[in-house]
Amino acid sequence: MATNPKYYIVEASALPTVFLKVAEAKRLLSTGEASTVNEATQMTDISRSAFYKYRDAVMPFQNMMTGRIITFQLLLQDEQGLLSSILSVFAQCKANIITINSIVPTNGCAVVTISAETMELNVSLEEMLRQIRSANGVIKAEVLAG
Repeated sequence: MATNPKYYIVEASALPTVFLKVAEAKRLLSTGEASTVNEATQMTDISRSAFYKYRDAVMPFQNMMTGRIITFQLLLQDEQGLLSSILSVFAQCKANIITINSIVPTNGCAVVTISAETMELNVSLEEMLRQIRSANGVIKAEVLAG
């Protein structure tokens, strides 16, 4: 039987260093400064197992209050149905789309910005990006903010 999680607000200086490093690794991944968990853990000098152990339990307080809205920037080929297939990835991952902005395609490519609320994601952000990037016609997909 699962128990309901309990949360505490703790001043950062009172936390074990590993929690601060996990939070930093998550920030590196979300900003694109690190492209893989392995890279982020090397940059923060923690093991991958420590990252995976604490990743869902540690987050800065301001991130908890924002509703986890993440903005994605995509560079897409101008192909019929491509945006629809990408939106399906968002739906399958349980990301709630807030806004979609697109410029008129030039030279066969368009920049699309999508903001989504990710509180209910059923996969990691990294996995969701992997799924988006694997769609035929996606040239580039990255987290712009969040």
